[in-house]
Amino acid sequence: MSRSNRIVRVIKGRRPKVVVIGGGTGLPVILKSLHLQNADITAIVTVADDGGSSGIIRDYINVVPPGDIRNVLVSLSDMSPAYLDIFQYRFESQDSFFAGHAIGNLIIAALTEMDHNIFDAVQKLSQMMQVDGHVFPVANDPLTLNAEFLDGTVVAGETEISGQRKQIKRVWVTDTNDQAKEPEAVPQVIAAIQDADVIVLGPGSLFTSILPNLMVRNLSEALLQCSAEVIYICNIMTQKGETEHFSDADHVAVINQHLGAKRVNTVLVNSEPVPANYLDYQKYDEYLLPVGHDFAGLRSQCDRVISNDFLSLHDRGVFHDGDKVAREILNRAFQSH
Repeated sequence: MSRSNRIVRVIKGRRPKVVVIGGGTGLPVILKSLHLQNADITAIVTVADDGGSSGIIRDYINVVPPGDIRNVLVSLSDMSPAYLDIFQYRFESQDSFFAGHAIGNLIIAALTEMDHNIFDAVQKLSQMMQVDGHVFPVANDPLTLNAEFLDGTVVAGETEISGQRKQIKRVWVTDTNDQAKEPEAVPQVIAAIQDADVIVLGPGSLFTSILPNLMVRNLSEALLQCSAEVIYICNIMTQKGETEHFSDADHVAVINQHLGAKRVNTVLVNSEPVPANYLDYQKYDEYLLPVGHDFAGLRSQCDRVISNDFLSLHDRGVFHDGDKVAREILNRAFQSH
């Protein structure tokens, strides 16, 4: 659907301002649907990823990991699908030098080197890719995710944390290059939060995609102080080494605990059962079981629970239906005004 053919809904003569905070593979699904439903989107993306192509590039070039940023740029781009396919192309395993790398990751890394910071690089690439909206890395410097487990042990690094298969007590972020430096969100991130109609958390890995953003101190302060409604899109499946045995209420409780206040206003919960034996656990090896429901617990953690069939099944995977989720987000934006 072209931009000119979208249904335009406005708040006080303008498009609804939606800030989405997160990372991982679930985020672009929601962003693409919000994009097609004409929201004015700002995506705030984690820079604490240390796995896959992003992690390898980060180790060799010392730049912010580009993978999540790449996927978000594509989800908001009005560029020709043929060009986007090139940007997303990942070299095959037999290409030993480039094996596993996406072309977009290499372009982001190159622009970051040229501009000497990830924020300016992403803004330049956003113009080149005809991005409708804003894509903001949460910080200009690479961040390291740290976790303390219930047994008192401490581990650094997203991959190491989830690999422990232990219950996480809390997480925090540190500057990868300077442990003494306080991680800080760029001013544009703070301004977007202050100006938002609604702020969306997720979907995505709770401890490794959502909380790394919220643990940047000036971002969490802005989130606590702003007047926008905060919506959390609860995950459909639990994840190994992160949310094993978690209910939907447990997810929300962890967010509120890390923020130090009950800041989540609305939670979107999928009510449609996941068919038995549908999910390909080899392909989606991070998933475990459907998230259990605890509606009494949810009501104690937030103001509003919206339960609906948000399930989308394809490619033997379990996903959110982006269009249904986007409509609920925009409904909340209009109702809050």
